[in-house]
Amino acid sequence: MLDQERKEQRKHPRVMAHLPVKYRKLSEPWSAMQDATVTCNISEGGVNFRAKEFMPKAGRIVMEVDLPGQKPLKAISRVAWIVKSRHGEDYSVGNQFLEMSRKDKETLFSYIEGLVKGSV
Repeated sequence: MLDQERKEQRKHPRVMAHLPVKYRKLSEPWSAMQDATVTCNISEGGVNFRAKEFMPKAGRIVMEVDLPGQKPLKAISRVAWIVKSRHGEDYSVGNQFLEMSRKDKETLFSYIEGLVKGSV
């Protein structure tokens, strides 16, 4: 799928943001959170980040996104798409947020609004 086609399917505008992310597959509750990754962009509806491992499309992951000056946002998300990097062995992973606390949603909305207005 082309980037333009993906953009047209989005309900929420994405903003460029390089934020630390930790994640683990929901199907592997015993595994440790993977933390050597960063977001490429984020929206109220989801996040795009780099991963060192392949994840199946529609797979569920538990994730924590570190926003500056905030407690990490916690969410359960669904892998919407995954693309192998042209350079290196990592993947670009697009995720749709499925579950997030109301407080974390409000924090995320405020953060994105600040980026759009240029105050973050």
